[in-house]
Amino acid sequence: MFGLANPDRFLRFTRPLTPVLWVVAGVLLAAASWLAFAAPEDYQQGDTVRIMFVHVPAASLGLMAYGALGVSSFFALVFRHALADAAARAAALPGAAFTGLALVTGSLWGKPMWGAWWAWGDARLMSVLILFLFYLGYMALRASIDDEQKAARAAAVLGLVGLVNLPIVKFSVDWWNTLHQPASLLRAGGPSLTGEFLTPLLTMMAAWAALFLALWLTAIRTEIVRRRVLAIRTRRALEA
Repeated sequence: MFGLANPDRFLRFTRPLTPVLWVVAGVLLAAASWLAFAAPEDYQQGDTVRIMFVHVPAASLGLMAYGALGVSSFFALVFRHALADAAARAAALPGAAFTGLALVTGSLWGKPMWGAWWAWGDARLMSVLILFLFYLGYMALRASIDDEQKAARAAAVLGLVGLVNLPIVKFSVDWWNTLHQPASLLRAGGPSLTGEFLTPLLTMMAAWAALFLALWLTAIRTEIVRRRVLAIRTRRALEA
């Protein structure tokens, strides 16, 4: 793992891996979509239950991406490793997209279930909104500082602070009385979903996980190349 911290080794290792992840993500997405549409209607929610197959993976990947951003920020801040900083920066945009999608699909799901698009008093909704704002703040902070090293340090601190919100998002429905339903997958008694809903949901979550990894690795590789091109241009400008 630490050997891959070298940018050259990382590029060599991920060159064949990245297209494989894209193919796996595409195949799993196609299979999961077919399973989701083939699943029966829920006896209470009807066809609205199919929003689950988008909402749950999006919310899970929003947390996963921020975890990757936060851990990468730690290594970038403590060990001043350029590849860790590139990994943190690369996780921000897809993580924000997944979290934003979770908020939108949650509102679409909440309207027929709760009778409202949004519930300000729901701890899960508010903590996910705060997670989304951390993503936006991270990207805005990096874009607002011209010096890349200063921007990286400031963004890394913000990324670490945002990690505090992850357990709040996860356990908010257990700690407070909220409208949001409790966990359906990771629970003491096992998943509460029947197989006809559990199989497409797990397949979709695996597909989105592969998609995030493909996006993340591609973005890291692009960031490495961008920094190298920038360094070459800067050196040539100084020589000129």
